[in-house]
This record gives sequence, C-alpha cells and structure tokens, in this order.
Amino acid sequence: MKATNLLHDLGQSLWLDNITRALLNSGSLQRYIDDLSVSGLTSNPTIFDQAIKNSADYDVAIRENLARGNAGESLFFDLALDDLTRAADLFRPVHERTDGVDGWVSLEVSPLLADDTAGSIAAAKELSARAARPNLFIKIPGTKAGLPAIEEAIFAGVPINITLLFSREQYLAAAAAWLRGIERRIAAGLNPQVASVASLFISRWDVAVAGKVPETLNNRLGIAVAGRVYRAYLDLLASPRWQRAYNAGARPQRLLWASTGTKDPKASPLLYVTALAAPFTVNTIPEATLNALANHDNIGPVMIPNNADALLSDFARAGIDVDALAAQLQDQGAKAFVKSWNELMNVIATKSAAIRQTS
Repeated sequence: MKATNLLHDLGQSLWLDNITRALLNSGSLQRYIDDLSVSGLTSNPTIFDQAIKNSADYDVAIRENLARGNAGESLFFDLALDDLTRAADLFRPVHERTDGVDGWVSLEVSPLLADDTAGSIAAAKELSARAARPNLFIKIPGTKAGLPAIEEAIFAGVPINITLLFSREQYLAAAAAWLRGIERRIAAGLNPQVASVASLFISRWDVAVAGKVPETLNNRLGIAVAGRVYRAYLDLLASPRWQRAYNAGARPQRLLWASTGTKDPKASPLLYVTALAAPFTVNTIPEATLNALANHDNIGPVMIPNNADALLSDFARAGIDVDALAAQLQDQGAKAFVKSWNELMNVIATKSAAIRQTS
C-alpha cells in the first residue's frame, strides 16, 4: 500500500500545498484525490504568483477581467476564486462523505491586512460569500491583530484556517480565539459547527538554526516544536472547556502541519512527513513531496509527543531561545507574506499591461 494511503488510514489528512489552473485542467488534482488519498489543498500568494507568472493559463481570464474594468487585487481574487471553487467542487464528495471534517481548500486574505483587524474581518466575510462553497477556508494569520479577527469571523460563521503559527503559545492563543467565537455562537443560539484548522509552520524552524547548533540537532527543531504543540492540542481536546462546547454541538479545530517540504538537500524529502504522522491532524505538502511519498510503502512509527521536551532542552543548551525565535519567525513570516503579495500584484500588473497591448 502507498504511504499516502497509510497516512489516510492512520487518520491524518493529506492536503496538497499547491494550486494551478494546469493542475485542474490536466486532471492531475483529480488523480491525486483518486490515487493518493489527497483530501484537500491550501494556497498562498507565492503559489499563485508562480502559477500566473510561469504560464499563459490565466491570460484569457485576465483579458476578460480587464474588459469588465477589473484590475489589481480585485482581478487576482477573481482568478483565485475561479481555481479554488473548482478545486472545492472536486473535494466536495470528500467533504460530504466526512460530514464536513475533510475536503477543504484555503484562500488567504490580503497580507496587507495583517495589522488591520476590521479589514481582515470584512475581507474574510466577503471572500467566503463570493466563493459560496461550504468547504472553503479563509486564511487569517494568528498574529496579535489577527486573533480578534479570527474570533469575529468564527462568530460570523466563516470557516477559518489560522496561519503563520510557530509555537505552542501562538497555537494556544489562536485556538482560544477560535473557541471564543464558538462559545459566543453557542450563547447566541447559533450553530456552533464552524470549522477551523490551526496551521503550525515546521521547516522554517530548522532553516533558522542551520549552522547554529551541533550537527546532531540538525533538522530536529521543527519536529520537536511540533511535538510540544501536538501535546497541547491533545490537552485542549481533553479540557472541560472544550468538552462543554463539544456537548453543545461544536466540532474540534484540527491541527495542521504546514511548511513540511524539506529545505535541507542532505535530508530525506520525507523528513517531516514521516516524523509528523499523527491521527486527527492535517499535513499539507508540496507536490514534489507528495510524489516522493507515493513511491514509499511505509511511514514508520506514529508520532510520540512526549519526546519533545528533552530535545527542546538540548536546543536550549545550544543557545536557542525557542520563544524569542517563535516571535521572530512569525514577524518574518508576516513580512514575507507581504513581499510575496507585492510580487504577485506586480505580476498581475505586468500581465495586464501586456494583454492590453495585444487587445
């Protein structure tokens, strides 16, 4: 049996960290669903930047948008929603079969709204309404300004993928924001089944400490942090507060492993996938990692979160302040999102100008 199917049988959802029009038009995404147990996908500005810049697949749609007077950010969201609603429809059977637990796709609000709580809430509601799909998450970063936006969006009934989380503390703050939104819905007599995932970024930890720790600790920090967060996740699901919400009809927020493509060329491409095999979680992986996984027939042991503390102590002795680094990584990640967004807007502008000249 393929390792992708083994992960599915373990109880972990495997989502693709990619979306392109070619992936949809060629039937590749449907094949991944049918053959490799892929049950969802995520998108981000960098993915769309590469997809639009490196192909002519979007040119006709860009021309049609320009003819309607659509441009810039508005034009991009039209392109993104076209792709993601098509993908959502492909995953709809999974979504219905799992009664809404799985089969999700994700679209990010503009990273320029990272410090704009009100703007994030408005954008989340608008994009969710425009998509008109029950299985589309809106991505909001779990930053200080993002947390109240997450709570309000959940209260408004918008499914949220909380992104840009790096540590146990950041995860717990994001989970608390989601749970407050759910509790407010319960108090207001509203349906508390508003889905959410909390996305913990993994590989950036190891990139950040590369060359700064003993060789025996290479490529182990992301996995150690994940273990600590996974234990906090299980503790939250066992807490009286969550169980009260569950008894009122709510469903758990799922923990998602993000940024799980191996960055170290000397390490296995499946480094993070095999280490993070854990029930009731989601792993989003790049296409290359998915294909590498499909060529294996085992995944190794299930993740044991209790091993994390000793390993994190080793990093502390090596001079790594995990809490400080988590804050730094989140700040850097927010800035990188803005950079990617600006590059995407430049690609849209360049393509638009070229298409206008030929029209």
